[in-house]
Amino acid sequence: MALDNPAFTRNSAFSKQGAVAGAQDLSAQQLQEMYNQPATPPAGETMAIDTTIQKSAVAFGLLIVGAAIGWVTMQSLPFLWIGAGIVGFVLALVNIFKKEPSPALVLAYAGVQGVFVGGISAWYELSFGGGIVTQAVIATLVVVGVTLALFASGKIRASKKATKIFLVAMVGYLVFSLVNFGLMIFGATDSAFGLRSEPSFIFGIPWGVIIGIFVVIMAAYSLVLDFDFIQQGVRNRAPKKYEWSGVFGIMVTVIWLYLEILRMLAIMSSSD
Repeated sequence: MALDNPAFTRNSAFSKQGAVAGAQDLSAQQLQEMYNQPATPPAGETMAIDTTIQKSAVAFGLLIVGAAIGWVTMQSLPFLWIGAGIVGFVLALVNIFKKEPSPALVLAYAGVQGVFVGGISAWYELSFGGGIVTQAVIATLVVVGVTLALFASGKIRASKKATKIFLVAMVGYLVFSLVNFGLMIFGATDSAFGLRSEPSFIFGIPWGVIIGIFVVIMAAYSLVLDFDFIQQGVRNRAPKKYEWSGVFGIMVTVIWLYLEILRMLAIMSSSD
């Protein structure tokens, strides 16, 4: 996420209606000084780490509730979690392209996407067994925890060069995913995960697992970008509403990370 929102730009002191009339008695120098001052929200109305954590807890709480619903209704109401996946995708796009964050839309995404995550998790557990969902949850928590610890200690940071590499890798992965999806839709491959589960190995490791490891690394760096967004927002005293942007970014990345780990474990299980 780039820090290119209005929270990090300067505004004129006369942007509000009536400001010019109220400043008529000021000297030209005073007017220029006012003009050059950054637009800083009042104390208590800027981004903070603790309140961002609180909002994240609320959002992930809704995600878990939704996941429980999706889990128990996976077989009886399969259209529910499949439909939730489609609605969740639409809500994600709306949140991404919306100029200003909306708490209601972020929380709606959390609840709806939770239903999808719970449903597809139940499907994986039913199809592959072996506690695959528990393993995926633990692995996700470990990756998130390690990434957060490294970021907090200053050992890893977002950089322009790394971000450029990340963006190129994301484009490549997106193209691969679209091609793979197309091959599966048109019956070019009958494997459960398309090209990911084709019987090809590199140094004895399934091709799909290698792709999964690559994506997990990308997701971990995406988390770094999310943490950096929040940190920079706090430092620059961005308006409090942008805490929801940070919450949404972390949620999207964690869900992506979990689903990729889940799929990777399934490929490993099916290749045994």
